[in-house]
Amino acid sequence: MHHPNTYRSKKVVVLGLARSGQAVARVFQKYGAKLVVNDLKPRDQSPEADVLEALGISVVCGHHPDDLIDENTALVVKNPGIPYSSPPVQRALELGVEVVTEVEVAQHVTSAPIIGITGSNGKTTTTTWTYEMLKAGGKRPIIAGNIGIPLCEAAEEAESDHWLVTELSSFQLKGTGDFHPKIACLLNIYATHLDYHGSIDDYISSKYKLFANQTAEDIAVLHADDEACVQLSKQIKSGIVWFSVRHEVDHGVWLKSDGGKELVIWRDGEGVDHALIESGEMTLRGRHNLENAAAAAAIALCAGTPMDAVKEVLKTFQGVEHRLEYVTQKNGISFYNDSKSTNPTSTMKALDAFERKVILIAGGLDRGMDYKELTEWFKGKVKGIVTLGETRVKLNKVAQEAGITHIQTVETGKENVHQALQEALDKALSMAQEGDTVLLSPACASWDMFSTYEQRGRIFKETVHNL
Repeated sequence: MHHPNTYRSKKVVVLGLARSGQAVARVFQKYGAKLVVNDLKPRDQSPEADVLEALGISVVCGHHPDDLIDENTALVVKNPGIPYSSPPVQRALELGVEVVTEVEVAQHVTSAPIIGITGSNGKTTTTTWTYEMLKAGGKRPIIAGNIGIPLCEAAEEAESDHWLVTELSSFQLKGTGDFHPKIACLLNIYATHLDYHGSIDDYISSKYKLFANQTAEDIAVLHADDEACVQLSKQIKSGIVWFSVRHEVDHGVWLKSDGGKELVIWRDGEGVDHALIESGEMTLRGRHNLENAAAAAAIALCAGTPMDAVKEVLKTFQGVEHRLEYVTQKNGISFYNDSKSTNPTSTMKALDAFERKVILIAGGLDRGMDYKELTEWFKGKVKGIVTLGETRVKLNKVAQEAGITHIQTVETGKENVHQALQEALDKALSMAQEGDTVLLSPACASWDMFSTYEQRGRIFKETVHNL
């Protein structure tokens, strides 16, 4: 797409009234486009429509009008979650109308450098960690994208000496063409969201769009332990900085054994090694958080953050809500909220963070997977399991194949999610003894029962505190 000022007096359709849709609508209104904002939600469930209409923006709720997309439409900006099979999106593609997401628009309205962070797992933790490092180093970061505020909103606020630290999903990146971050990071690639993308190839190509417009003046931060990242590096034109928890890298962050200690090392562009911290000094659990730490440190140092600030935040960062979040301890039993684990790989990493076997609460939206990859992890890490949601039968089968004898199921569904989690916790406690851990790590998206993984995590925590 072009700069929003080129759409003055032209028809621009925004699909979706979420916060990102509101933000992008304001951008195009500022530049004089003829705007139509459309959302399938009924008007009485869309208070945002009142706000936009007060600004003079046309809003249509409850249906997709037949003439919503026509020959006069110059651009469609869709909410990332709206599938490409949606009728108005299909109509736009048939007419040759460009369809983008809000992040594509944002880069045209800012002079601030953008840091884009994506991956199948670890995005939120790494993005937040990076933001905290830049903040401690006086780099004036603004956190945006999937967390913080919409990138369009951040881009409008930012001055040239800000850094826009942005978490980006494959859904957002698929709708980009010219997006150009100064620093782009790919954490990992696992087979996920295939119900949206249709194939692993489309998923990977969407992730690659983060790097497609980078030049030799930009930086790509890549995971040296992830084969998909290594393969994608062959197509990348920017300078590459690596992170690894398994082996030494030429330029980047890696772990070094030194006299029984494990040091986090930054190897700069001159090949000089700088010890950042001992891995044991970090607050967060799990090997996967060492990966996230290494990625965040590499990004922050590439952005010019003072090394002392990076070291301090590596030690003190407490993590993010719903990601291996410690809730409380009751009667000697610890409770952890990992609601953000929406795929099996993420749950495997959560299980790996605990030395003792846990009582696992899992289950959610069925995307057609069989969850067989969890079998070995269940054998080694799960003492008992409580399943709920659409995948409960599949997860029960995996648990049985793993030899787990303590298996219980919650049949209550979306009609009463509070009761469902109360039942799950009651069943988990019936298996637990003093010293055990009860872990909510669903391995599935939340949408079969809950509006978001955040809602799922919040209700879990509230229920735990009320036990």
